[in-house]
Amino acid sequence: MTKLSDESLPHLPQSIARPGYDRSRLRTGIVHFGVGGFHRAHQAMYLDRLMNEGKALDWAICGVGVLPSDAAMKTVMDSQDCLYTLVLKHPDGALEARVIGSIAEYLFAPENPEAVIEKMAAPATRIVSLTITEGGYNISDTTGEFDAGNAGVAADLQPGAVPSSVFGLVIEALRRRRERGLEPFTVMSCDNVPGNGEVARKAFGEFARLRDPELGKWVQEAVSFPSSMVDRITPATTDPDRTLLADEFGVEDAWPVVAEDFEQWALEDVFPQGRPPWEDAGVNMTADVEPYEHMKLRLLNCGHQALAYLGYLSGYRYVHEAVRDPQMAQFLLDYMDREATPTLLPVPGVDLGAYKLRLLQRFGNEHVRDTLARLCAESSDRIPKWLVPVVRENVAAGGEISRSAAIIASWARYAEGVDEAGEPIRVVDNRRDEVMAAAERNREDPLAFISQQHFFADLSSDARFAQEYLSALGTLHRSGARAAVAALVDEA
Repeated sequence: MTKLSDESLPHLPQSIARPGYDRSRLRTGIVHFGVGGFHRAHQAMYLDRLMNEGKALDWAICGVGVLPSDAAMKTVMDSQDCLYTLVLKHPDGALEARVIGSIAEYLFAPENPEAVIEKMAAPATRIVSLTITEGGYNISDTTGEFDAGNAGVAADLQPGAVPSSVFGLVIEALRRRRERGLEPFTVMSCDNVPGNGEVARKAFGEFARLRDPELGKWVQEAVSFPSSMVDRITPATTDPDRTLLADEFGVEDAWPVVAEDFEQWALEDVFPQGRPPWEDAGVNMTADVEPYEHMKLRLLNCGHQALAYLGYLSGYRYVHEAVRDPQMAQFLLDYMDREATPTLLPVPGVDLGAYKLRLLQRFGNEHVRDTLARLCAESSDRIPKWLVPVVRENVAAGGEISRSAAIIASWARYAEGVDEAGEPIRVVDNRRDEVMAAAERNREDPLAFISQQHFFADLSSDARFAQEYLSALGTLHRSGARAAVAALVDEA
């Protein structure tokens, strides 16, 4: 068994690919917040691909952890010289493993915020990228405004405060660059948020304005915030994944990443301080990300939500199990064809029919073993940003909404915290208490859940949507998730 490190790279088994470049020559050009599985399976992978072609060696990544839970990643990255293994699981069961070397260092902000700030303020840093989750931008889904009352934000806005949030750290680094006469770095969001570039601009610009109006104006006008669409199914790493890597490839890796064999990245090409030649690694550099973004969020991400709660309540625990149920698969296709697709913009170079069929194949990859519980987590950050806009557009256009209403009703039923067998459901959500409190009232006040205005605004007052929602919730309570799915499939 070979423990992963720089020293052990030459001694790894031939079955595992490894960096073909000299990592001692790497120079940091990107600082990335949120070094989780997705970043390591996606953005860091693309950069590693370029480096193996002898390119972008001055664009290595400095990872940053902000949350207390990121201390574990710091420990692992330090012990493995920031190396990790990416294992791709193909639909036919084939495994493909590669050691990724594009992350050169990792900083834990609670331990040394000054080091993080100075790393971003350094002239060599030209991009600061983000995977801080859908809820990490602190923007209200209802009002679209930045929440200045957030505890972490309020603390960072106190005079003389040592920055602890991503907003405080990034804005302090930008302030120092401005003070030192350096051009600002580009802030690149890679989260599943509609218009993520503009959302990031609003969030960081508003924080800067609250700190100093002149600084806020400069951030809004001088800093580039490109939008992006990112796509690769990346389940959370499990102990069986570690064991598989050890057994199949002879590598001891404390935190490998497993992912499907599909990848996609569309990125707005607005990088005033330069960028890696990502197009050489397969990235679609474009002037307009929105069509790609809508396609992915409303088909893949909303498709995941269509399977998540209904599948879990039906007794399934893995995505591939749910999508192999013929009625669940038909429900998903009907949602994509009849509710999501009418809201999409034309997507250059993409056959939507083929894309949707490919989604079914991806969801059905049993070797990825993506859990429905993962898809059910953090719903309050997902449903309002991904599915509610589909509902609103179809309500305005007189389009179909019954399946979207059923997905929301299934979230409400799931949030009751007990499945159809009477077993407890572990609801994972950063607004868990209020979501579950609303769900507890489902039977006495069936509109209570969709009356949460910060998630749904005034949707509960739309008679057609309310009726569709009540119908689905009633079926879920009386007959269960399978019956609710069957009723909608039969109607189609």
